[in-house]
Amino acid sequence: MNVSQDDRVSWLALYLIPGLGNAVLKRLIQAFGDPGTIFEAGLAELMQIEGMRKDLAEKITGRALDREAEKEIRRSEQVNAKIIVYTDPSYPPSLREIHNPPMVLFVRGKDIPPNKTFVGVVGSRNSTHYGRSAAEKIAMGLARRGAGVVSGLARGIDAAAHNGCLLGEGFTVGVLGTGIDVIYPESNKALFRRIEEKGAIVSEFPTGTPPEPRNFPIRNRIISGLSRGTAVVEATRRSGSLITASLALEQGRDVFAVPGSIDSFKSTGSHFLIKQGAKLIENADDILAELGFMGRGPSKGSGVKNPDAKPRAMDEVEERVYGIIGDYPIHMDDIARQANMEAGRVAGVLMKLELEGMVRQLAGRMFVR
Repeated sequence: MNVSQDDRVSWLALYLIPGLGNAVLKRLIQAFGDPGTIFEAGLAELMQIEGMRKDLAEKITGRALDREAEKEIRRSEQVNAKIIVYTDPSYPPSLREIHNPPMVLFVRGKDIPPNKTFVGVVGSRNSTHYGRSAAEKIAMGLARRGAGVVSGLARGIDAAAHNGCLLGEGFTVGVLGTGIDVIYPESNKALFRRIEEKGAIVSEFPTGTPPEPRNFPIRNRIISGLSRGTAVVEATRRSGSLITASLALEQGRDVFAVPGSIDSFKSTGSHFLIKQGAKLIENADDILAELGFMGRGPSKGSGVKNPDAKPRAMDEVEERVYGIIGDYPIHMDDIARQANMEAGRVAGVLMKLELEGMVRQLAGRMFVR
């Protein structure tokens, strides 16, 4: 049953009460059925709800936030955001299963497909080239096989995951730690627009909510809650991605981790998860096999090339140089030494490979595929 505009105002009037929280609001809905009935209840009835405080009950009986709720609806409409409440048919079914679901979601873009298999792909904001490349390839592989990708629209791994999914022509969901009208970080503005066009952007925070540090751990339960499993691509031991992994376990979802170099501080969190029982993965197929997912194969004519395939046939010298270069940056001098070739000849081969898009040069004459 669709929620009327008046009911949506009532939902928001409850949701916007400071200190009420999703857990108490959920108990109110379970006890009274809908917001309209809640507002008709007396103080004594409201005080019987577990976790209810007298000051909160008085705000409910006094309908203190009605006007602010109406303003919130207008502000959301101005940025083309839909407001989805817990009882809406379009509310994601997987979120209803978690312990503390958001009772109100602000959504920009398309409706989230209710029956699609989503995988969370998360990791460090301060990521390495290796981590970003792995996230993009995994997300692209998931998309090409019919799965969706959920991440947090942050710098680094999150942005790479969203981008990989879009390159694979898949559906990606960006979960914000800000209001639905706040783009953060600003550097992801173009990516934000692309996701809004091809996928969905969601937030549980009212419009105008700034990027406060405490908001991001709160939003992580939505990333894991929307997903059947969460893959941590690159993370330190103190990364927020480990919070997402912990939440996924609490929600009964699978946790995956991508291994990194034993010398990389950036992968210490990923390795910790693997030691604790997270499933080690190298590609999208590793994830989908664990989930028992039988999606489509790579789409013919999608225009997306297999990232693991060699771009073209190479001669012996090019093959030798290309074979030395991997996902971890390597210095040109080290390539020359391992290839047992003169530096000048290696430089010529690298230039040709770079011009053809087969390798990329980073700062300090470092190269990666």
